[in-house]
Amino acid sequence: VKMKERKGSFDFISNCLIVAGAVISYFPLYWLLSSSFKYSHAINNMVPEWFPKHPTLQNYVNLFSNSNTLRWLFNSVFISTVTTALIVLTSVLAAYAFAKMQFKGKKVLFMLFIATLMLPKEVYIIPLFKVTQKLGISGGYAGAILPNVALSFGIFLLEQHFESIPDALREAARMDGASEWYIFSGIYVPLIKAGIAALIILMFIQVWNDYLWQLIQLTKDELKTIQLGVASTQNEQNPDSGLTMAGAVYAALPLCIMFLIFQNYFTQGITMGAVKE
Repeated sequence: VKMKERKGSFDFISNCLIVAGAVISYFPLYWLLSSSFKYSHAINNMVPEWFPKHPTLQNYVNLFSNSNTLRWLFNSVFISTVTTALIVLTSVLAAYAFAKMQFKGKKVLFMLFIATLMLPKEVYIIPLFKVTQKLGISGGYAGAILPNVALSFGIFLLEQHFESIPDALREAARMDGASEWYIFSGIYVPLIKAGIAALIILMFIQVWNDYLWQLIQLTKDELKTIQLGVASTQNEQNPDSGLTMAGAVYAALPLCIMFLIFQNYFTQGITMGAVKE
């Protein structure tokens, strides 16, 4: 009886801590959403308004009164989608090669790829920008997209998923006369679709929020992403906090919808390659 009481008390305390953590985690989202329906002076009050006393849609009206707002959203979707597609394509090919094929320098090359994960982008952003200038792709979509395709995180993530699949499956397919391409595309890729879905979500979010690199590359107003566009509407002398909040909600909404749709794949993809058989 005492053990049951202790377990019940422990469960109650654990649930309370989880609920408290969830409230703390979601509060910034609530504050962002509620502030988007407030006037700027209400947002900046020393005594915060936990609920909008005089809710307004004027911030969203001001946001969409700019003719380039939808263009900014298109740019964000286009750059994030194309970059993510190229990252997944290159990552799945490279990860399969590292996991299932044998070639000279395989371990050293893989370690070099993994070592790049320890370098934040800010460390090499200046030489990377100079490279895009030399190649003549700076200032456009190509300059914003192509450098991000070289990210090695996708190779690391998918390699773990390929490793979790027994080699006996590949050997059996080869004995049946299957080509290497069919083994890769017809057998292995479908088995790691959860990992690919997780990579799609992670890379899409990362590219969508890659503010610094987009700020450096996309200088023309018609090429700006939604984050850059909203930031460019701010007056340094008299910033419009309400417009900023509305723009942030507008920019975050597609990511929230995407995560809600693919959250099951995301969870499976993150955990599936964690344990090797």
